[in-house]
Amino acid sequence: MNSAAKRRMASLSELAGLVADGAATTRSAIVGATGLSRAAIAQRVDLLIERGLLVETEPAATDRGRPPLALDLSDARIVVAGCDLGATHSRIAVATLSGRVLAERARAIDINAGPEAVLAGVRADLEELLAAAGRPADHLRAVGIGVPGPVEFASGTVVRPPIMAGWDGCRVPAFFEGRYAAPVLVDNDVNAMALGEYTHRQASRHLLYVKVGTGIGCGIVSDGVLHRGASGAAGDIGHIQLPGHEDVLCHCGNTGCVEAVASGAAIAAALRAQGADAARAADVVRLVSEGHAAARRQVRLAGQRIGEVLASLVSFHNPDTIVIGGILAQLHEDLLADVRAVIYRRALPLATRSLAIETSVLGERAGMLGAVRLAARHLLSAEGMAGIIGDV
Repeated sequence: MNSAAKRRMASLSELAGLVADGAATTRSAIVGATGLSRAAIAQRVDLLIERGLLVETEPAATDRGRPPLALDLSDARIVVAGCDLGATHSRIAVATLSGRVLAERARAIDINAGPEAVLAGVRADLEELLAAAGRPADHLRAVGIGVPGPVEFASGTVVRPPIMAGWDGCRVPAFFEGRYAAPVLVDNDVNAMALGEYTHRQASRHLLYVKVGTGIGCGIVSDGVLHRGASGAAGDIGHIQLPGHEDVLCHCGNTGCVEAVASGAAIAAALRAQGADAARAADVVRLVSEGHAAARRQVRLAGQRIGEVLASLVSFHNPDTIVIGGILAQLHEDLLADVRAVIYRRALPLATRSLAIETSVLGERAGMLGAVRLAARHLLSAEGMAGIIGDV
């Protein structure tokens, strides 16, 4: 693609993005948002309608006269898929480009069964979900996948994951090549969760999504853009060292990591040492719900330790929203009370003045819906649109 074609595609991507975000959904509104002439906007809109990316409909008439035609993303010939892979679960959805879920499925897996077994299951589920949605395979134009480990985003390669035995060096998109005319985008699961949560919080612009489960991780969305860092490692807060815990060994090889002292796995280990029946994070949730005093104390202590790390992040990043997700978020106030208390005590007043600290509104579907958004937004990028609409 030459430079002129790249500029045209970038302009088309900007226009489609305005429609997708609801920022401009009529031709005149797009003229105002872009500063381009009516003739230029008409040419671009007509092209995107012709190529099946946009539709234009007439809203119902009102007492004030006939409203302008409204633009929206087309649901006719394009669908995307989003997959959230966890240590023990898989959640997959087929959705329209606008994010409306057509079919979804959740099932138990063992991520340590290895990429061949797990991804074969994902491929089989995708085929069944496309059939359930009444869509042929050629309608699937992008797939987003979140995995519970570090990912080199550009290539979709899993890099030295601590809990995914057999996945190191796995280039996930290779398992789907030749089956669908669709790029496969792979990211860390917490990044996908952050995207999903951000999409459903219209008032948030700068969001931290903190997953507290077997491990601890963070996804960062700043002014609508997911921040991955130079090599995809941004947000790996589980391995920030907490002073005073240098004697606690973390599975990463370092000592004193917040994940080693405040994650669901760490709480379960502390409870086992006290004689409680707690093999994993889910058992911690069960014990707290049963009123187990030691479990509640351990969860509140974990909240304080997580709050210490987040207080530094608040002063550094200045988010307007912190969302606590993961299985321990089911404990709501048992965890949040101490997280909030430490953040408000330790972070700068200016940074906390309008800060909301809440649990996830999407729960266990956050990663799946975030992966859907990851796929959809790729298709609306200049690179993604080039694969859909061809030469312009």
